[in-house]
Amino acid sequence: MTRTAALLGASLLALCTPAFAQTPAPISVPPLEFTHRELANGLDVYAMPDATAGTVTVTLWYNVGGKDDPQGRSGFAHLFEHILSRKTVNLPYGQISTLVENAGGSRNASTGQDFTNYYETVPPQYLETMLWTHAERMARPVVDQAVFDAERSIVKEELRQRVFAPPYGRFGRFVIGDNSFDESIYRRSVIGSIEELDSAQIEDARAFHEAYYRPATATMIVSGNFDPVQLDRWVDQYFADIPNPDRPVPALERPVETPRTAPRQVEAYAPNVPLPAVGVIYPGVAANHSDGAALDVLQAIMSRGESSRLYQALVYRTQLASNASFGVNAMEEDGVISVTAIVAQGKAIADVEAALDAELTRVRDEPVTAAELAEARTEIVASELRQRETASGRAFILGQAIVSENNPRAADERLAAIQAVTAADVQRVARMYLNDQARVSVRYQDESARPAGAPEESWRNPAPVPTFLTVPPAILAANELLPEDQRTAPPEPGEPRAMATPRAVERTLSNGLRVIVARSTELPIMNVQLVMAGGAAGDPADRPGLASMTVGLATQGAGDRSAPEIARTLEALGADIGGGAGADSTTLFLSAPVASAEAAGAVFADVVQRPIFAEEEVARSRTQAVNALRVNLRQPGPLAALVLNRLAFGAAPYGAPASGTPDSVAAMTRDQIAGFHDRWWRPDNAALIITGGMEPEEAFAFAERTLGGWERPSEPAPEAADRAGGAAPGPRIVVVDLPGAGQAAVTAAVRGPRRSDAAYYPLSVVNSVIGGGQNGHLFQEVRARRGLSYGAYSNLAARVDGGLLSASTQTKNESAAEVVDLVLAEFDRLRTEAVTDQAVTDRETFITGGFSRALETTGGLGGVLADAVTYGLPLGEIESYPQRIAATTPESLMAAARGVGSDEAYVVVVGQADLFIDALRAAHPAVVVIPAAALDLNSPTLGL
Repeated sequence: MTRTAALLGASLLALCTPAFAQTPAPISVPPLEFTHRELANGLDVYAMPDATAGTVTVTLWYNVGGKDDPQGRSGFAHLFEHILSRKTVNLPYGQISTLVENAGGSRNASTGQDFTNYYETVPPQYLETMLWTHAERMARPVVDQAVFDAERSIVKEELRQRVFAPPYGRFGRFVIGDNSFDESIYRRSVIGSIEELDSAQIEDARAFHEAYYRPATATMIVSGNFDPVQLDRWVDQYFADIPNPDRPVPALERPVETPRTAPRQVEAYAPNVPLPAVGVIYPGVAANHSDGAALDVLQAIMSRGESSRLYQALVYRTQLASNASFGVNAMEEDGVISVTAIVAQGKAIADVEAALDAELTRVRDEPVTAAELAEARTEIVASELRQRETASGRAFILGQAIVSENNPRAADERLAAIQAVTAADVQRVARMYLNDQARVSVRYQDESARPAGAPEESWRNPAPVPTFLTVPPAILAANELLPEDQRTAPPEPGEPRAMATPRAVERTLSNGLRVIVARSTELPIMNVQLVMAGGAAGDPADRPGLASMTVGLATQGAGDRSAPEIARTLEALGADIGGGAGADSTTLFLSAPVASAEAAGAVFADVVQRPIFAEEEVARSRTQAVNALRVNLRQPGPLAALVLNRLAFGAAPYGAPASGTPDSVAAMTRDQIAGFHDRWWRPDNAALIITGGMEPEEAFAFAERTLGGWERPSEPAPEAADRAGGAAPGPRIVVVDLPGAGQAAVTAAVRGPRRSDAAYYPLSVVNSVIGGGQNGHLFQEVRARRGLSYGAYSNLAARVDGGLLSASTQTKNESAAEVVDLVLAEFDRLRTEAVTDQAVTDRETFITGGFSRALETTGGLGGVLADAVTYGLPLGEIESYPQRIAATTPESLMAAARGVGSDEAYVVVVGQADLFIDALRAAHPAVVVIPAAALDLNSPTLGL
C-alpha cells in the first residue's frame, strides 16, 4: 500500500510575524511531503523525491539505541554502530566508506537513546549502490575479532575526545547524564564507560545484531533526486527477501520510577575545569507529550538568542555567567529539562545559582509577555524553515519524528501546535515541570577544589541503576568475508543527472560596494554576507583579536538600538546576525526569511554603518571574550592549533591568534575598536553577497536600500602587507604540558601556497590523499589500522599570502609519540610512493563532491562566493573549481607533494607530557617542552 502525505492538508505552514515588528508578514514553512509503504517483512520505506536536488540521501534508522544496551554493557549500541559500518561478506573492511567517498559523497552514523541510524549523501546515480550497501549491513555483516577489537579501541578514543578532553565533557555526559533519570531505561550514557566497553566480547556483538537488526525494526528514508518507481524496484530487489529472525526482539519490562519528592545536591570535580559550572535538572516529558510544544516555547523564551531571559539576566546584565542554557530533551519514552550556566571569572557560584533560581521563579510566577511569546514562536518556525532547505535536512526531520514519536507527521503537527501556544500554557508548564521538590542541583568545579575525603565519583546518582536485559546468544553462524573471486560486486552507478550550478551575477553600487547575487532555492529564505578585506591580518601586532572584537561588538548597539533591542528586533523577525574575523577578511552575516528582509535589513544597515561601541558594551564583551578564551586554552585540540600557527608564522600577522589572547583582549579600548572599524569597514573595501530565494533584481534593490547610503571615505582603502612573513625561526617540535589532559592533541604542518596560485589545486589533491575523509592515509593508518584515534585528518588552509597544510588528531596520552611518527611518515610518503591514475581520480571526485554539496544551501553557496571575494578569485570559480581539481594528474600530484615533508614540518603536541615525553624525546631529541601555564601566545616565540 502507498499513501501520500501533504501534511495538514495545506501547501504551506504559515506563521505571522508579531504585530509590533516593522514589517508584519507570514513566514511559510513547506510541509514534509513523502510517500510510505511497508514491505511484507516489516521494513518501512519513506520516499521524498525532489527533482531540483543535486544529491540523494539514504538513511536507515533502526529501533535500537542506548536504552537497549545489555546489562553490564553500557555504550554497546554505539559500539555496534561502529562495527556494522565496516565489513560484510562482500565488502572488505572500510569498503563502504571507500565506495561513498569515491562517488563524491559523504557518510556517517549516529546512536541516540532510541535509535541508531546510518546515512549517506551521494550524487543521484549512486542511489542503487547505497541501497545495496544497506542491505549488506542488514543481512550479511561480518563481525570478526579484528573488526571488534579495532572499533572498540576507536570508540574508547571517541569517549576520551568527547568526554575526557574538553573541560565540560564530564559535566554534560556523566554528571548531568547520570542524574537526569533514576530508575529509568535512559539512566546510562549512550557512549558508555571505558570499563564496560573493555568487558564486552565479540559474542555480545553477534548476539546484538541478531536480536535487534532486522527489517521489522528498520525505517528507510530516501530523499533527493530520484525516480520513485525505480526506487521501489530496487528496494524490492535488495530488501524484500531479507527475513526476520525467528526469535522476537528482546523486550525489557520497563522499570517503574519512584517520583522525586525532595531536592538533591550534587558536587562534582574534574581536571582542567577553568571556570565552575552549575546545573539544575528536572524531570521532563516524552517527545509525543501534549505539553511538548509549550515546553519548546518555554525553552526559546528562556535561552534562545541574546534576548532570552537567561542570557539577559545572567550573561548580559549582571555578567555573572559566561553562558547559560535551558534545554528540553524529549525522547521516545521520557524526557529531562536541564538548566546550566558557566560561572564567569571572579564571580561566586552562589550568586550564579541565586540568579538562575530567580529566573526560574519568575517564569513560574509571572506570565511571559506577548512579545516574548511571539518572538519565541517565530524563532522556532524560522529555524525549522532553514533545516528544511536540503533534501538531507528534510530526511532527518522525518526520521527523528518517526523514531521519537512514532508519527511521520509529528514535525509539522508540532509547528502547528507551537503556533497555538499561549502565555498561560507557558506558565502552566513552567509551574508543572520546574518543580523544586523534584529538582537536582549540580556544582561542577576543578579538581583542585575537591575537599579531602570526597569520593572520586562524587557525582554518582544514589538511585539504583535498573537491571537491564542480557541478550540471548546468537544462534546463526557467523558471517565471513568471501574470497575475492566469490564476492558480489556493488551495482554500477547509473546515468548522471545534469544539475545546474547556481549563477552568480554582480553589480557595483555608486559608493564602490560590490554586490553579488545568486538565487539558490525556492524556499523563502535569504542569506546575506558582507565580506570586508583585512580580517585578523589587519590587527596591530600588540592587539591580536581586534578585528574579531570589532565585528562582535558591532551587533551590541547600533543606530538608535541598544544591544538588547537589536536582539529582540531580529529574533522577533526570525532573523540571525553574527560574524567573525578570519585571517584575511571580516564577515558579517544576516539570515532571515524573505518576508522579514526589509526590517532585518534596516538593522543590518545600522550595524554596518553606525555601531555605537559604548564603553559599557566594550567592557562586557572584553569580559565575555576572556572567559571564552580561558575555556578554549584548556582544550588540547584548540590550544595545539594556536601554538602551531605561531610556530609556523612567528611574528607575521598570520602567526597571531585571530581570536586574541586573554591579555590582548583585556587591554583593548573603545578607541582602538572604533578606529579599526573606521579604517577597514568601508564600502570600497567590501562585497555584499546575497543568496537564497530572492530574484536577482529584488536582491540588488535590497542591497541599494540597505547599504547604498554607506559613505565611501576619501582616503585610499588600507591593505595588509607581508601577512605570512618568511620561515619562522625557532623549534620545530614543541610539547605543551597540560597536566590532567584527558587526551593528547597531535598537530603538524608545512607552509603552503597562496589560494590564488595554480599550485593550490594539485596540493588540494595531495592533502586529500594524506588526510581527506575516511580514505585519507592518516585516517587509515591512525584510526582504521591501529585504533589510536577517533579520527585523523589533514587540511589545506586557504589564505591570501599562503596557508598551512596541517594534520591533526587526538589520542590517549600514552600513544602520542607513536602518533607523531605516524603523522610525519604520511608527510613523507608521497615523495616516494606513486599514486595511481584511479586513486587520483577518486580523490578528485571526493573533493569536488564536497564542493558541490556546499552549494546546496544558501549559507554554503554564500560562503563559497565569500571565499572567491577574499582570495581574489573570479566568480566563475564555482564552475571552474571542479575542473581545475580534476586536471590533477599523478605526475602533477607527485610534483606538488615534494613540498610536503617531515623535514619541513612544525609539530605540536598538547597533553599530559609525563605520559609520553620520554618516548617522544627518544625519537626527536630536539623537542622543546613548555608548561601550558608558561605559554605566551602574544609572543612570536611563545615564551620559549
